[in-house]
Order: sequence, then structure tokens, then C-alpha cells
Amino acid sequence: MTTWVIVADSSRGKIYVQKKHNGELQEAVDLVHPGARLRGVDLSSDRAGGHVGAFGQGSHVFDARTAAKEHEAESFAKEIAERLESGRNSGQFQRLVLIAPPEFLGLLREQLGDNLRRLVVEEIAKDLVTHSADEVRDKLQQVT
Repeated sequence: MTTWVIVADSSRGKIYVQKKHNGELQEAVDLVHPGARLRGVDLSSDRAGGHVGAFGQGSHVFDARTAAKEHEAESFAKEIAERLESGRNSGQFQRLVLIAPPEFLGLLREQLGDNLRRLVVEEIAKDLVTHSADEVRDKLQQVT
């Protein structure tokens, strides 16, 4: 039974293929989302708005850059989900493992359709995208 192991964050993702339980991970796809790596000022050219609070409570900044970064992360989560759906439709895997930092894991989970969600056998809320395939496999063995 083939498992796809997805290791991702808001700017990069890897799809590993595992042919047998606790078997070797083969990197199949390396996804990069350059938009998420841009600095906030590059994502939004408008200067952040501001508001001076009443009664000396200080000023508040309404930061469009933060919203732009969140949008880029959501866009990348959707791109990954579309890639996974394509693999599911072509029968390339029967099980799915998701590994991502907590916030991005939530975004990714939101983008998965019901058919993909049924294939998820494990979720790990860790940032392992820069780790080697062996390190990812070791982490998987610790939780299964």
C-alpha cells in the first residue's frame, strides 16, 4: 500500500513516496512557492495604515502585509491540495501523511476534499521541511 508523505511549510513542500510501512522515503516532488518568501513590503506596496487610540492607548497598525502573507500561504496550501487530488485520482497512493507547522497544517487541512481527508492516516504538527528523508522517516516511526 503506497503512502504519500507531505512535508510542507508556507513556502516549500516535498512529497515523499513510501512503498511499505516504515519503509524508505523517496522524494518525488519538490514544490516551491516563491511568493511566500517575499518580504512583507514586496507583497504589498501600500504603506500600513494606522490609528491613534483614544485616551492614550497608543497607536495601532493595520498591516496589509500580514494579510498578503496569509493569502500566499493559503494559495500554496491550495496548490499542494490540488497536486494531492491529482495523485489520488490517478491512483498513485492509498494513504496520506501530512507534516507541517501547526498553522500551515490547518491551512492544508482546510483545502483537502473529503476523498483526500479519508486517506489521511497521520498528521504531525512539526516543521520538518528542511530535514532529510531519513530524519522525516525517523519522526514517522516515533509516532506510529
